[in-house]
Amino acid sequence: MEPMKPMAPMEPMRPMASPDTGWWPAGLSQPSSSGSQNGVRYAFFPEQQRLAIEQGGKVTQYATGEHRISGVSQSQGGSGAGTLRFTSQSGDVDLASLKAVS
Repeated sequence: MEPMKPMAPMEPMRPMASPDTGWWPAGLSQPSSSGSQNGVRYAFFPEQQRLAIEQGGKVTQYATGEHRISGVSQSQGGSGAGTLRFTSQSGDVDLASLKAVS
């Protein structure tokens, strides 16, 4: 019988990739919060005071000012169009109240 051979050392683990990684525009840092609901993705970047929204394959950035976005909710209108509302340290913020930027 042949003696047992030593086991090969384990390879280092690679960090798990988030399913949301990298869909936002280049130049933004890592988001402090991100998520998705009903086919809409969002990511909040406090360093740049930006909120990125992906809807229907199109990404739009919004200036958030002093708002620190931490969550999202979506209500459905009668015509099927949803209204996005975000949670901040100052309460709820409607997406329509934020200025779109490029």
